[in-house]
Amino acid sequence: MLKVKSVASLANHVVGNIGLYYVCYRLSKRGWNVMPTSRNARGIDVLIYSQDASRTHTVQVKALSKTAPVPLGTNLDRLFGDFFVICRKAVTDAPECFVLLPKEVKERAHRGVKDGKVSYWLQPKDYAVDAYRENWERIGSGLSLGTGAVQQRDEADEARDG
Repeated sequence: MLKVKSVASLANHVVGNIGLYYVCYRLSKRGWNVMPTSRNARGIDVLIYSQDASRTHTVQVKALSKTAPVPLGTNLDRLFGDFFVICRKAVTDAPECFVLLPKEVKERAHRGVKDGKVSYWLQPKDYAVDAYRENWERIGSGLSLGTGAVQQRDEADEARDG
């Protein structure tokens, strides 16, 4: 196994890839067909669809090497998709994921101004809570479950749409 001298020695895009593929792994284990998008594209990072292709969702992933605020950029209008997954401690043997809706991220975002420039951040106290921690049930299962799948789809859509 490759030993890395320190987490700091990993480039941000490598941490991002680790987090992205860890989230893909977790979604695959729940029965979703998972398709990561191009890493240099803005917007969603993952498209998922159920085994019977009756349900689809889009996911944005933010990966962190440690517990830290999540950078959201200069405009919250760039947050879209059905789900927002934060994968922190991505480079460890035990990454930790938090599953949020984009509207929850927007509601909890911290606005900062430095040297006249605006940026948005999501503080750990606002995302690292039990309601979001490893809560993959918010996305549901990608397995075809007959009428249960329809109920699950309705519940997931209701949670997303508020």
